[in-house]
Amino acid sequence: MPADASFGMSYWMRGTDSPGRPALAEDLTTDVVVIGGGIVGVCTAYELVRAGREVVLLEAGRIGGGVSGHTTGKLTALHGLTYARLRDTHGTLAAARYARAQQEAMEHVVRLCDEIGIDAELERAPAYTYVTDARRADEVRSEAAAALEAGLDVAYVTESGLPFPVAAAVRLDDQLLFHPRRFLLGLAEDLVARGGSVHEHTRVTELRELTECRLTTETGHTVHARDVVVATHFPLTVHSSLLTRLTVRRELVVAAPVPTALAPHGMYLTPEDDTRSVRTAPYDKGHRLLIVTGEAFEPGTDHTGERLERLTGWARRAFPEFGGAPTTYRWAAQDVRSADHLPYVGHEHPDTQHVFVATGFGGWGMSNGVMAGRLLAAHVTGAPRPDWTELFDPRRTLPLREYPDVVRAQASVARHYLVARPPRCTHMGCELGFNELEDAWECPCHGSRFAASDGRVLQGPATRPLEGVTGAAPHSPRS
Repeated sequence: MPADASFGMSYWMRGTDSPGRPALAEDLTTDVVVIGGGIVGVCTAYELVRAGREVVLLEAGRIGGGVSGHTTGKLTALHGLTYARLRDTHGTLAAARYARAQQEAMEHVVRLCDEIGIDAELERAPAYTYVTDARRADEVRSEAAAALEAGLDVAYVTESGLPFPVAAAVRLDDQLLFHPRRFLLGLAEDLVARGGSVHEHTRVTELRELTECRLTTETGHTVHARDVVVATHFPLTVHSSLLTRLTVRRELVVAAPVPTALAPHGMYLTPEDDTRSVRTAPYDKGHRLLIVTGEAFEPGTDHTGERLERLTGWARRAFPEFGGAPTTYRWAAQDVRSADHLPYVGHEHPDTQHVFVATGFGGWGMSNGVMAGRLLAAHVTGAPRPDWTELFDPRRTLPLREYPDVVRAQASVARHYLVARPPRCTHMGCELGFNELEDAWECPCHGSRFAASDGRVLQGPATRPLEGVTGAAPHSPRS
């Protein structure tokens, strides 16, 4: 594959051309509309079609072209330092249910790939959460104990497959690496073969729930349905109470081919250095693609170029062979975090019966996305639901210890409404900041992104483009 040092499209997107699906060109009535063609949307639509429902999936861009196509593609039940926090905040039983939900989602992907015949480059590999600072070893030891108590067959170790020493690590064997977009394209193809409808380049601009749900698209076409699944991270409705319980972050990714003999086996994550995540993927004969993620930041803040240099520098110091070739791929991923570090999957708010959401995956959207697809399908069809259903219910009450974080997050959001200078997001009027690395205006409140060249929406929840804004304004980035 040719080297390409430009910033933008991910490795997963460049290597998976598809003929595409037609945009919606007429009004429709159906059983269920799924909004969003990422891992949640496609998995939900697929499960519903298999359950006999008539389903229409609407995607603003391309299938797998949003967040799902810009992840690192790790399917694992080991989610950083999650289990100690879950145990302390929600209890041992909740941690065990969370672990089981992730494990079952991972094995469901294996079954689907086998049944449908999807070549998603599945590879079994160990997952590690590690630290190099011995002063943080107790955090890792506590995580290992909590994960073991939650039912995961983890081990506390002081060695790994990394080319540098670690002070402590949690290891979980038999996890999965995969190609997320190949998986989604294969699932979408089978979905259509089973009678489902998929429409790309179809942005939904309005959703109303009355006696039935009515959706309006950017071109003016409407779709009526009994049930709607919103798989777009942030809800489309600005009145949703979820808006106050979600925060958004972007993260940078660099990738380069390294000799197969020197490529680390497994997937690795450390909370140190503003997070560093490492995995490899099949590349060509004699090489694997080393993928390194980190440098999380609030959308619209400045110094993104410096952050990219820091991440690339870390990759070259940690893996000297990484510096032997120009960076082949560089991109960014975006994700949404919930106030209590658990996803929201279920009814959007207490008053709705037919609008469902899935969001707040906190960087672990691959396993949680598959879990959400199965759970949402059960909600819609009335099928028996697993015992972790209430754990992920968007209508749940937050633990008291999480309220200070919610207050701080909303105070941060509020300050973006108080400034007097433009431009402002077309979603809810939040002040935008300029990301010079990606040449985009970005909303720190809810993650909407707009092209600097013409103001078009690159990423929602905004549905209307910026008007009269081209390029970057002087001193527009924020620290």
